[in-house]
Amino acid sequence: MLIQENLSTGEKLKILSDAAKYDVSCTSSGVKRKGKAGHLGNAHEAGICHSFAADGRCISLLKILMTNQCIYDCKYCVNRCSNDTLRTSFTPEEICGLTMEFYRRNYIEGLFLSSGVLYSPDYTMERIFQVVLKLRNHYRFNGYIHVKAIPGASPELIRQTGFLVDRMSINLELPTAEGLRKLAPGKTREKILQPMRQIQQGIWGSRSLTADFKDEVLRISPDCGGGAARPVRGAGFSGGAALLHKDFALSGNFQPDPSGRPFVPAGQSTQMIVGATPENDFQMMSVAQALYRNFGMKRVFYSAYVPVNEDSSLPALPGGPPLLREHRLYQADWLLRFYGFRAEELLSEDRPNFNVFLDPKCDWALRHLELFPVEVNRANYAQLLRVPGMGVKSARRILAARSQGRLDFGDLKKLGVVMKRAVYFITCSGRMMEGVRLDQDYITGCLVGDERRAVWDIEHKDCYRQLSLFDDMKLSACSSGENQVMAERGEI
Repeated sequence: MLIQENLSTGEKLKILSDAAKYDVSCTSSGVKRKGKAGHLGNAHEAGICHSFAADGRCISLLKILMTNQCIYDCKYCVNRCSNDTLRTSFTPEEICGLTMEFYRRNYIEGLFLSSGVLYSPDYTMERIFQVVLKLRNHYRFNGYIHVKAIPGASPELIRQTGFLVDRMSINLELPTAEGLRKLAPGKTREKILQPMRQIQQGIWGSRSLTADFKDEVLRISPDCGGGAARPVRGAGFSGGAALLHKDFALSGNFQPDPSGRPFVPAGQSTQMIVGATPENDFQMMSVAQALYRNFGMKRVFYSAYVPVNEDSSLPALPGGPPLLREHRLYQADWLLRFYGFRAEELLSEDRPNFNVFLDPKCDWALRHLELFPVEVNRANYAQLLRVPGMGVKSARRILAARSQGRLDFGDLKKLGVVMKRAVYFITCSGRMMEGVRLDQDYITGCLVGDERRAVWDIEHKDCYRQLSLFDDMKLSACSSGENQVMAERGEI
Protein backbone atom coordinates (compact mmCIF):
# COMPACT_ATOMS: atom_id res chain seq x y z
CA MET A 1 0.00 0.00 0.00
CA LEU A 2 1.50 3.34 -1.07
CA ILE A 3 1.69 6.25 1.36
CA GLN A 4 -0.07 9.35 0.04
CA GLU A 5 2.46 12.19 0.20
CA ASN A 6 0.46 14.88 -1.59
CA LEU A 7 -2.06 15.45 1.21
CA SER A 8 -2.31 18.68 3.18
CA THR A 9 -1.41 18.73 6.87
CA GLY A 10 -5.11 19.10 7.71
CA GLU A 11 -6.03 16.04 5.63
CA LYS A 12 -3.26 14.01 7.27
CA LEU A 13 -4.41 15.17 10.70
CA LYS A 14 -7.97 14.01 10.03
CA ILE A 15 -6.81 10.55 8.88
CA LEU A 16 -4.15 9.94 11.53
CA SER A 17 -6.10 11.29 14.49
CA ASP A 18 -9.07 9.10 13.53
CA ALA A 19 -6.76 6.08 13.20
CA ALA A 20 -5.48 6.68 16.75
CA LYS A 21 -8.90 6.60 18.44
CA TYR A 22 -8.79 2.87 19.22
CA ASP A 23 -5.81 3.32 21.51
CA VAL A 24 -7.35 4.09 24.92
CA SER A 25 -4.16 4.76 26.83
CA CYS A 26 -5.59 8.18 27.49
CA THR A 27 -9.24 9.19 27.69
CA SER A 28 -10.50 10.37 24.31
CA SER A 29 -13.04 13.04 23.56
CA GLY A 30 -13.32 15.71 20.89
CA VAL A 31 -15.64 18.54 20.07
CA LYS A 32 -15.77 21.19 17.35
CA ARG A 33 -17.03 24.69 18.18
CA LYS A 34 -16.49 27.92 16.27
CA GLY A 35 -15.85 31.15 18.09
CA LYS A 36 -18.86 33.44 18.52
CA ALA A 37 -19.64 36.85 19.89
CA GLY A 38 -19.71 37.09 23.65
CA HIS A 39 -17.66 33.92 24.13
CA LEU A 40 -13.94 33.34 24.61
CA GLY A 41 -12.07 30.68 22.56
CA ASN A 42 -13.13 27.77 20.39
CA ALA A 43 -12.48 24.03 20.08
CA HIS A 44 -11.08 21.74 17.39
CA GLU A 45 -12.14 18.08 17.29
CA ALA A 46 -9.24 16.52 15.37
CA GLY A 47 -7.07 14.53 17.69
CA ILE A 48 -7.76 16.19 21.03
CA CYS A 49 -7.92 13.79 23.97
CA HIS A 50 -7.73 14.10 27.74
CA SER A 51 -5.37 12.68 30.32
CA PHE A 52 -5.09 13.43 34.03
CA ALA A 53 -2.14 14.72 36.01
CA ALA A 54 -1.10 13.38 39.41
CA ASP A 55 -2.84 16.31 41.11
CA GLY A 56 -6.12 15.56 39.29
CA ARG A 57 -5.88 18.25 36.61
CA CYS A 58 -7.36 17.40 33.21
CA ILE A 59 -4.76 17.80 30.46
CA SER A 60 -5.63 18.09 26.76
CA LEU A 61 -3.34 16.12 24.46
CA LEU A 62 -2.86 16.01 20.71
CA LYS A 63 -3.44 12.30 20.03
CA ILE A 64 -2.24 11.12 16.62
CA LEU A 65 -0.44 8.35 14.77
CA MET A 66 2.81 9.19 13.03
CA THR A 67 1.63 6.85 10.26
CA ASN A 68 -1.22 4.41 9.69
CA GLN A 69 0.96 2.29 7.42
CA CYS A 70 2.00 -0.97 9.10
CA ILE A 71 3.99 -4.06 8.18
CA TYR A 72 1.86 -6.25 10.51
CA ASP A 73 -1.47 -7.87 9.71
CA CYS A 74 -3.14 -7.92 13.14
CA LYS A 75 -6.65 -9.16 12.41
CA TYR A 76 -8.39 -6.83 14.89
CA CYS A 77 -6.62 -3.64 13.77
CA VAL A 78 -8.08 -1.10 11.36
CA ASN A 79 -4.53 -0.35 10.13
CA ARG A 80 -3.60 -3.96 9.28
CA CYS A 81 -1.49 -4.18 6.13
CA SER A 82 -4.13 -6.18 4.22
CA ASN A 83 -6.80 -3.48 4.60
CA ASP A 84 -7.50 -1.34 1.55
CA THR A 85 -7.42 2.05 3.23
CA LEU A 86 -5.87 5.44 2.58
CA ARG A 87 -2.35 5.52 4.02
CA THR A 88 -0.37 8.59 4.94
CA SER A 89 2.40 9.67 7.25
CA PHE A 90 3.57 12.75 9.11
CA THR A 91 7.17 13.84 8.96
CA PRO A 92 8.84 14.64 12.30
CA GLU A 93 8.81 18.33 11.36
CA GLU A 94 5.06 18.26 10.65
CA ILE A 95 4.31 16.71 14.05
CA CYS A 96 6.49 19.28 15.79
CA GLY A 97 4.77 22.09 13.90
CA LEU A 98 1.30 20.81 14.77
CA THR A 99 2.20 20.37 18.43
CA MET A 100 3.66 23.85 18.79
CA GLU A 101 0.88 25.62 16.87
CA PHE A 102 -1.84 23.81 18.83
CA TYR A 103 -0.02 24.58 22.07
CA ARG A 104 0.34 28.28 21.27
CA ARG A 105 -3.40 28.43 20.61
CA ASN A 106 -4.05 26.78 23.99
CA TYR A 107 -5.77 23.81 22.33
CA ILE A 108 -3.46 21.30 24.02
CA GLU A 109 -0.98 20.91 26.84
CA GLY A 110 0.90 17.92 25.46
CA LEU A 111 1.36 15.22 22.83
CA PHE A 112 0.32 11.56 22.66
CA LEU A 113 2.18 9.96 19.75
CA SER A 114 1.71 6.42 18.51
CA SER A 115 2.39 4.83 15.14
CA GLY A 116 1.97 1.89 12.88
CA VAL A 117 5.23 0.07 12.14
CA LEU A 118 6.66 1.64 9.00
CA TYR A 119 9.30 -0.51 7.21
CA SER A 120 10.77 -1.84 10.48
CA PRO A 121 10.56 -1.31 14.25
CA ASP A 122 13.93 0.48 14.29
CA TYR A 123 12.96 2.83 11.44
CA THR A 124 9.70 3.74 13.18
CA MET A 125 11.27 4.20 16.62
CA GLU A 126 13.99 6.37 15.07
CA ARG A 127 11.38 8.72 13.60
CA ILE A 128 9.52 8.92 16.93
CA PHE A 129 12.83 9.75 18.61
CA GLN A 130 13.46 12.50 16.08
CA VAL A 131 10.07 14.04 16.91
CA VAL A 132 10.66 14.23 20.66
CA LEU A 133 14.30 15.29 20.21
CA LYS A 134 13.25 18.26 18.06
CA LEU A 135 10.42 19.21 20.38
CA ARG A 136 12.65 19.21 23.44
CA ASN A 137 15.87 20.65 22.02
CA HIS A 138 14.92 22.75 18.98
CA TYR A 139 11.46 23.98 19.96
CA ARG A 140 12.22 23.98 23.71
CA PHE A 141 8.87 22.32 24.38
CA ASN A 142 8.53 21.55 28.08
CA GLY A 143 5.01 20.12 27.98
CA TYR A 144 3.80 16.57 28.53
CA ILE A 145 4.81 13.93 25.96
CA HIS A 146 3.58 10.32 25.89
CA VAL A 147 4.88 8.02 23.15
CA LYS A 148 4.47 4.37 22.22
CA ALA A 149 7.60 2.25 22.33
CA ILE A 150 7.78 -0.05 19.31
CA PRO A 151 8.26 -3.75 20.19
CA GLY A 152 11.36 -5.10 18.48
CA ALA A 153 13.11 -1.73 18.29
CA SER A 154 16.71 -1.24 19.40
CA PRO A 155 17.11 -0.95 23.20
CA GLU A 156 19.36 2.07 22.65
CA LEU A 157 16.62 3.91 20.73
CA ILE A 158 14.13 3.18 23.50
CA ARG A 159 16.66 4.34 26.09
CA GLN A 160 17.36 7.64 24.32
CA THR A 161 13.65 8.30 23.81
CA GLY A 162 12.91 7.52 27.46
CA PHE A 163 15.03 10.44 28.64
CA LEU A 164 13.00 12.88 26.50
CA VAL A 165 9.40 11.83 27.25
CA ASP A 166 7.20 11.78 30.32
CA ARG A 167 5.47 8.45 29.74
CA MET A 168 6.02 5.46 27.48
CA SER A 169 3.64 2.60 26.81
CA ILE A 170 3.73 -0.71 25.00
CA ASN A 171 0.42 -2.37 24.26
CA LEU A 172 0.22 -5.96 25.48
CA GLU A 173 -2.70 -6.20 23.01
CA LEU A 174 -4.04 -9.59 24.12
CA PRO A 175 -3.72 -11.27 27.54
CA THR A 176 -2.23 -14.57 26.36
CA ALA A 177 0.51 -15.66 23.98
CA GLU A 178 -1.99 -17.95 22.25
CA GLY A 179 -4.21 -14.98 21.50
CA LEU A 180 -1.28 -13.13 19.94
CA ARG A 181 -0.38 -16.11 17.76
CA LYS A 182 -3.95 -16.34 16.54
CA LEU A 183 -4.78 -12.68 15.88
CA ALA A 184 -1.41 -10.89 15.70
CA PRO A 185 0.99 -13.34 14.01
CA GLY A 186 3.72 -10.71 13.54
CA LYS A 187 3.98 -10.04 17.28
CA THR A 188 5.26 -12.20 20.11
CA ARG A 189 5.05 -11.93 23.87
CA GLU A 190 8.85 -11.80 24.09
CA LYS A 191 9.07 -8.76 21.77
CA ILE A 192 6.52 -6.94 23.90
CA LEU A 193 7.85 -7.85 27.36
CA GLN A 194 11.50 -7.16 26.59
CA PRO A 195 11.15 -3.37 26.08
CA MET A 196 8.55 -3.29 28.88
CA ARG A 197 11.17 -4.74 31.24
CA GLN A 198 13.79 -2.32 29.93
CA ILE A 199 11.54 0.65 30.66
CA GLN A 200 10.74 -0.66 34.14
CA GLN A 201 14.41 -1.13 34.98
CA GLY A 202 15.27 2.29 33.56
CA ILE A 203 12.61 3.93 35.73
CA TRP A 204 13.86 2.21 38.88
CA GLY A 205 17.47 2.97 37.98
CA SER A 206 16.67 6.63 37.44
CA ARG A 207 14.64 6.89 40.64
CA SER A 208 17.28 5.18 42.74
CA LEU A 209 19.59 8.12 42.03
CA THR A 210 17.19 10.59 43.63
CA ALA A 211 16.42 11.28 47.27
CA ASP A 212 12.74 10.55 46.65
CA PHE A 213 13.53 6.86 46.21
CA LYS A 214 14.63 6.64 49.84
CA ASP A 215 11.35 7.99 51.19
CA GLU A 216 8.95 5.48 52.71
CA VAL A 217 5.23 5.81 52.04
CA LEU A 218 2.28 3.94 53.46
CA ARG A 219 0.79 1.61 50.90
CA ILE A 220 -1.78 -1.12 51.36
CA SER A 221 -0.20 -4.55 51.36
CA PRO A 222 -1.36 -6.68 48.39
CA ASP A 223 -2.01 -9.58 50.73
CA CYS A 224 -3.98 -7.66 53.34
CA GLY A 225 -7.17 -9.38 54.26
CA GLY A 226 -8.45 -6.49 56.27
CA GLY A 227 -5.14 -6.07 58.08
CA ALA A 228 -3.17 -2.91 58.61
CA ALA A 229 -1.24 -0.99 55.99
CA ARG A 230 2.49 -1.52 55.80
CA PRO A 231 5.32 0.78 54.63
CA VAL A 232 6.64 0.02 51.15
CA ARG A 233 9.54 1.67 49.38
CA GLY A 234 9.13 3.30 46.01
CA ALA A 235 6.79 6.28 46.17
CA GLY A 236 4.87 6.94 43.01
CA PHE A 237 4.27 3.42 41.76
CA SER A 238 0.88 1.78 41.71
CA GLY A 239 0.46 -1.95 42.24
CA GLY A 240 1.57 -2.39 45.85
CA ALA A 241 3.48 -5.60 45.13
CA ALA A 242 5.73 -4.10 42.45
CA LEU A 243 9.16 -5.74 42.52
CA LEU A 244 11.94 -3.51 43.81
CA HIS A 245 15.29 -3.61 42.04
CA LYS A 246 17.26 -1.85 44.78
CA ASP A 247 20.65 -2.79 43.41
CA PHE A 248 19.85 -2.12 39.76
CA ALA A 249 21.42 1.34 39.61
CA LEU A 250 24.59 -0.01 41.22
CA SER A 251 24.94 -2.90 38.82
CA GLY A 252 26.26 -0.77 35.96
CA ASN A 253 23.35 -1.65 33.64
CA PHE A 254 21.66 1.73 33.97
CA GLN A 255 23.34 4.66 32.25
CA PRO A 256 21.93 7.99 33.49
CA ASP A 257 21.44 10.88 31.10
CA PRO A 258 24.44 13.28 31.17
CA SER A 259 22.09 16.26 31.51
CA GLY A 260 20.43 14.71 34.55
CA ARG A 261 17.02 14.21 32.95
CA PRO A 262 14.92 11.43 34.54
CA PHE A 263 13.92 8.34 32.58
CA VAL A 264 10.17 8.13 31.84
CA PRO A 265 9.24 10.04 35.03
CA ALA A 266 5.46 9.50 34.60
CA GLY A 267 5.86 5.72 34.39
CA GLN A 268 4.70 3.26 31.75
CA SER A 269 1.28 1.95 30.83
CA THR A 270 -0.20 -0.73 28.59
CA GLN A 271 -3.49 -1.79 27.01
CA MET A 272 -5.37 -5.06 26.58
CA ILE A 273 -8.24 -5.69 24.16
CA VAL A 274 -11.36 -7.07 25.83
CA GLY A 275 -13.47 -9.63 23.99
CA ALA A 276 -11.40 -10.34 20.87
CA THR A 277 -10.19 -13.67 22.32
CA PRO A 278 -11.97 -16.10 24.67
CA GLU A 279 -10.05 -15.31 27.89
CA ASN A 280 -12.30 -14.78 30.91
CA ASP A 281 -12.22 -11.91 33.39
CA PHE A 282 -10.17 -13.90 35.92
CA GLN A 283 -7.43 -14.46 33.35
CA MET A 284 -7.40 -10.78 32.37
CA MET A 285 -7.22 -9.59 35.98
CA SER A 286 -4.46 -12.10 36.75
CA VAL A 287 -2.42 -10.72 33.85
CA ALA A 288 -3.05 -7.15 35.02
CA GLN A 289 -2.01 -8.07 38.55
CA ALA A 290 1.22 -9.61 37.26
CA LEU A 291 1.94 -6.46 35.23
CA TYR A 292 1.54 -4.27 38.30
CA ARG A 293 3.63 -6.57 40.49
CA ASN A 294 6.40 -7.57 38.11
CA PHE A 295 6.69 -4.55 35.80
CA GLY A 296 5.77 -1.66 38.10
CA MET A 297 3.06 -0.67 35.62
CA LYS A 298 1.52 2.74 36.23
CA ARG A 299 -1.75 1.85 34.55
CA VAL A 300 -3.35 -1.00 32.62
CA PHE A 301 -6.03 0.12 30.16
CA TYR A 302 -8.83 -2.08 28.84
CA SER A 303 -10.35 -1.55 25.40
CA ALA A 304 -13.64 -3.22 24.47
CA TYR A 305 -13.16 -4.97 21.13
CA VAL A 306 -14.76 -3.04 18.29
CA PRO A 307 -15.29 -5.08 15.09
CA VAL A 308 -13.67 -2.96 12.39
CA ASN A 309 -12.62 -5.88 10.13
CA GLU A 310 -14.31 -8.97 8.77
CA ASP A 311 -12.35 -12.10 9.57
CA SER A 312 -13.38 -15.63 10.49
CA SER A 313 -10.93 -15.59 13.42
CA LEU A 314 -12.70 -12.64 15.04
CA PRO A 315 -15.74 -13.06 17.31
CA ALA A 316 -19.24 -12.04 16.29
CA LEU A 317 -20.69 -9.42 18.63
CA PRO A 318 -24.46 -9.31 18.11
CA GLY A 319 -24.82 -7.16 21.21
CA GLY A 320 -22.10 -4.72 20.23
CA PRO A 321 -18.75 -4.08 21.94
CA PRO A 322 -18.52 -5.51 25.49
CA LEU A 323 -18.71 -2.12 27.21
CA LEU A 324 -20.11 -3.43 30.48
CA ARG A 325 -17.32 -6.00 30.74
CA GLU A 326 -14.76 -3.27 30.10
CA HIS A 327 -16.41 -1.21 32.84
CA ARG A 328 -16.23 -4.07 35.35
CA LEU A 329 -12.54 -4.64 34.55
CA TYR A 330 -11.78 -0.99 35.22
CA GLN A 331 -13.65 -1.17 38.53
CA ALA A 332 -11.70 -4.27 39.55
CA ASP A 333 -8.44 -2.73 38.36
CA TRP A 334 -9.08 0.19 40.70
CA LEU A 335 -9.49 -2.28 43.57
CA LEU A 336 -6.12 -3.87 42.75
CA ARG A 337 -4.31 -0.55 42.55
CA PHE A 338 -5.73 1.39 45.49
CA TYR A 339 -7.77 -0.90 47.75
CA GLY A 340 -5.42 -3.79 48.48
CA PHE A 341 -7.49 -6.48 46.72
CA ARG A 342 -6.02 -9.44 44.86
CA ALA A 343 -7.39 -10.93 41.66
CA GLU A 344 -7.91 -14.25 43.48
CA GLU A 345 -10.22 -12.56 45.97
CA LEU A 346 -12.47 -11.05 43.33
CA LEU A 347 -12.66 -14.04 40.98
CA SER A 348 -11.61 -17.67 40.76
CA GLU A 349 -11.52 -20.52 38.28
CA ASP A 350 -14.96 -21.53 39.55
CA ARG A 351 -16.28 -17.94 39.21
CA PRO A 352 -14.22 -16.63 36.29
CA ASN A 353 -16.38 -13.64 35.27
CA PHE A 354 -17.72 -10.56 37.04
CA ASN A 355 -21.30 -10.19 38.15
CA VAL A 356 -23.37 -8.36 35.54
CA PHE A 357 -25.58 -6.57 38.06
CA LEU A 358 -23.18 -5.85 40.92
CA ASP A 359 -19.87 -4.03 40.88
CA PRO A 360 -16.86 -6.16 41.98
CA LYS A 361 -16.57 -4.60 45.44
CA CYS A 362 -20.24 -5.10 46.33
CA ASP A 363 -20.15 -8.61 44.91
CA TRP A 364 -17.10 -9.47 47.05
CA ALA A 365 -18.69 -7.99 50.17
CA LEU A 366 -21.89 -10.00 49.71
CA ARG A 367 -19.84 -13.19 49.44
CA HIS A 368 -17.95 -12.32 52.67
CA LEU A 369 -20.65 -11.10 55.02
CA GLU A 370 -18.74 -12.78 57.87
CA LEU A 371 -16.38 -9.76 57.77
CA PHE A 372 -19.25 -7.30 58.24
CA PRO A 373 -20.62 -5.11 59.68
CA VAL A 374 -17.56 -2.91 60.20
CA GLU A 375 -17.60 -0.48 63.11
CA VAL A 376 -16.53 2.85 61.58
CA ASN A 377 -15.32 4.26 64.91
CA ARG A 378 -12.80 1.44 65.44
CA ALA A 379 -11.93 -0.09 62.04
CA ASN A 380 -8.47 0.46 60.58
CA TYR A 381 -7.82 2.01 57.18
CA ALA A 382 -7.62 -1.30 55.29
CA GLN A 383 -10.93 -2.48 56.77
CA LEU A 384 -12.67 0.77 55.85
CA LEU A 385 -11.43 0.50 52.26
CA ARG A 386 -13.23 -2.81 51.88
CA VAL A 387 -16.62 -1.36 52.72
CA PRO A 388 -18.72 -0.72 49.58
CA GLY A 389 -19.36 2.99 49.21
CA MET A 390 -16.11 4.01 50.90
CA GLY A 391 -13.15 5.19 48.89
CA VAL A 392 -9.60 6.27 49.64
CA LYS A 393 -10.56 9.88 50.41
CA SER A 394 -13.58 9.09 52.57
CA ALA A 395 -11.64 6.44 54.55
CA ARG A 396 -8.88 8.95 55.28
CA ARG A 397 -11.44 11.56 56.29
CA ILE A 398 -13.05 9.09 58.68
CA LEU A 399 -9.69 8.37 60.35
CA ALA A 400 -9.05 12.08 60.76
CA ALA A 401 -12.58 13.01 61.89
CA ARG A 402 -13.08 10.30 64.51
CA SER A 403 -10.05 11.54 66.44
CA GLN A 404 -12.25 14.53 67.31
CA GLY A 405 -15.25 12.45 68.43
CA ARG A 406 -17.51 9.55 67.59
CA LEU A 407 -19.12 9.50 64.14
CA ASP A 408 -22.73 8.77 63.27
CA PHE A 409 -24.44 8.05 59.94
CA GLY A 410 -25.04 11.73 59.23
CA ASP A 411 -21.34 12.47 59.69
CA LEU A 412 -20.37 9.75 57.23
CA LYS A 413 -22.50 11.25 54.48
CA LYS A 414 -20.82 14.63 55.01
CA LEU A 415 -17.42 12.92 54.74
CA GLY A 416 -18.24 11.62 51.26
CA VAL A 417 -19.34 8.05 51.99
CA VAL A 418 -21.90 6.70 49.49
CA MET A 419 -24.47 5.71 52.08
CA LYS A 420 -26.86 3.90 49.73
CA ARG A 421 -24.16 1.20 49.48
CA ALA A 422 -22.22 1.50 52.72
CA VAL A 423 -25.22 1.45 55.06
CA TYR A 424 -25.65 -2.34 54.72
CA PHE A 425 -22.08 -3.07 55.84
CA ILE A 426 -21.33 -0.70 58.74
CA THR A 427 -22.29 0.15 62.29
CA CYS A 428 -21.92 3.42 64.18
CA SER A 429 -21.34 3.01 67.92
CA GLY A 430 -22.33 -0.65 67.57
CA ARG A 431 -25.67 -0.09 65.81
CA MET A 432 -26.77 -0.54 62.21
CA MET A 433 -29.07 2.00 60.66
CA GLU A 434 -32.71 1.48 61.58
CA GLY A 435 -34.55 -0.84 59.16
CA VAL A 436 -31.36 -2.35 57.71
CA ARG A 437 -30.45 -5.98 58.31
CA LEU A 438 -27.38 -8.05 57.49
CA ASP A 439 -29.00 -10.54 55.13
CA GLN A 440 -27.55 -11.52 51.75
CA ASP A 441 -30.84 -11.74 49.84
CA TYR A 442 -32.12 -8.49 51.32
CA ILE A 443 -28.92 -6.53 50.56
CA THR A 444 -28.64 -7.99 47.05
CA GLY A 445 -32.19 -6.92 46.22
CA CYS A 446 -31.52 -3.38 47.44
CA LEU A 447 -28.21 -3.00 45.57
CA VAL A 448 -29.23 -4.59 42.29
CA GLY A 449 -31.82 -1.88 41.63
CA ASP A 450 -29.16 0.82 41.35
CA GLU A 451 -26.80 -1.43 39.45
CA ARG A 452 -29.46 -2.32 36.86
CA ARG A 453 -29.84 1.36 36.11
CA ALA A 454 -26.06 1.77 35.77
CA VAL A 455 -25.86 -1.29 33.50
CA TRP A 456 -28.60 0.12 31.28
CA ASP A 457 -26.73 3.43 30.98
CA ILE A 458 -23.51 1.68 29.93
CA GLU A 459 -25.11 -0.63 27.37
CA HIS A 460 -27.30 2.12 25.87
CA LYS A 461 -24.94 5.08 26.08
CA ASP A 462 -25.63 6.08 22.45
CA CYS A 463 -29.41 5.72 22.73
CA TYR A 464 -31.47 8.89 23.09
CA ARG A 465 -35.03 8.62 24.30
CA GLN A 466 -37.66 10.65 26.07
CA LEU A 467 -37.83 9.83 29.80
CA SER A 468 -41.01 9.76 31.88
CA LEU A 469 -41.76 9.90 35.59
CA PHE A 470 -42.67 6.21 35.48
CA ASP A 471 -39.58 5.07 33.54
CA ASP A 472 -38.14 1.86 35.01
CA MET A 473 -35.13 1.82 32.59
CA LYS A 474 -36.19 -1.57 31.15
CA LEU A 475 -37.17 -0.51 27.63
CA SER A 476 -35.88 -2.99 25.10
CA ALA A 477 -35.56 -0.67 22.12
CA CYS A 478 -34.17 2.76 21.35
CA SER A 479 -36.33 5.54 19.98
CA SER A 480 -36.47 6.17 16.26
CA GLY A 481 -34.01 8.46 14.50
CA GLU A 482 -36.76 11.03 14.00
CA ASN A 483 -37.55 11.04 17.72
CA GLN A 484 -33.88 11.42 18.57
CA VAL A 485 -33.62 14.57 16.46
CA MET A 486 -36.85 15.96 17.92
CA ALA A 487 -35.66 15.23 21.45
CA GLU A 488 -32.36 17.03 20.84
CA ARG A 489 -34.29 20.06 19.55
CA GLY A 490 -36.62 20.03 22.53
CA GLU A 491 -39.69 19.39 20.37
CA ILE A 492 -40.88 16.35 22.38
